[in-house]
Amino acid sequence: MDKLINDFSFGLFFWVAIIFVTLILLMRKFAWKPILEALNSREEGISNALKAAENAKKELEALNADNQKILKEARAERDTMLKEAREIKEKIVSEAKGEANAEAEAIITNAKAAIELEKQAALTELKTQVAGISIDIAKKIIKSELASEENQLALVEKSLNEVILN
Repeated sequence: MDKLINDFSFGLFFWVAIIFVTLILLMRKFAWKPILEALNSREEGISNALKAAENAKKELEALNADNQKILKEARAERDTMLKEAREIKEKIVSEAKGEANAEAEAIITNAKAAIELEKQAALTELKTQVAGISIDIAKKIIKSELASEENQLALVEKSLNEVILN
C-alpha cells in the first residue's frame, strides 16, 4: 500500500478522471436510455406474463369447477336414467306376468270348457251305445219270448189286464 501512495501521479489521476467522466456521460447519453428501456420493457413483459399466467390459472380453476359440475350433473342424470330404466323394467316384467297369468287363466278356462264338451260328447255317445245295446237285447228277448203263438197271446192278455179301461 505504501508503494501505491509513493507512486501516485496527479496528472495520471486527472486524465483518468476526465476519461471516466466522459465515459459516464457518453454511456448516459447513448447506452443508459436503451438499457433502461430494455429493462423496463422486460419488466413489463414479465409482469404481463405473470398476469397472463394468473389469468390462465383462474380460467383453469373455473374450467375444473365447470368440469366437476358437469361430471356431477352427468352422474346425477345417469343415476336418474338407471332408476327410470329399472322402473320400466319392473313395469314391463309386471305387465308380462299379468298377461301371462291372464293367458294361463284363459287357457285353463278353455281347457275346462273343452273337457266338459268332450265329457258331454262321450256321455252322449255312451248313452247312444247303451240304448242301441238295450234295444238289441230287448229285440232278442222279445224274439225269444214271442217266438211261439202261445207266448204272444199270453202277453196280449196280460197287457190288456194291466190297462185300465176308461
